[in-house]
Amino acid sequence: MMLYAISGTDAPDSLNGRKLARTSHLNRVAALRDAGRLVLAGPHPAIDSTEPGECGYTGSLIVAEFPSLDEATAWARADPYMAAGVWCEVTVKPFTQVAP
Repeated sequence: MMLYAISGTDAPDSLNGRKLARTSHLNRVAALRDAGRLVLAGPHPAIDSTEPGECGYTGSLIVAEFPSLDEATAWARADPYMAAGVWCEVTVKPFTQVAP
């Protein structure tokens, strides 16, 4: 297993779609957590605030273990945020954690 950084970029005006797909998205992330494979996950607020309200988000970052780059990429492309058009782009890269 290796770590991969999954970076999803939100499409313009995708806040409503994000709200609608959020539960399904978080369930998939929780499955990684429950399997002991999740390092971190969360959104990028569009403004300098933990609660951006209607300003929304610019994307999300997930760092998790997968058997291969292909499997991490397939997992990311199957995310509900992709299906709902929230993420207009997703990038998956190998990641080496040096701290903590």
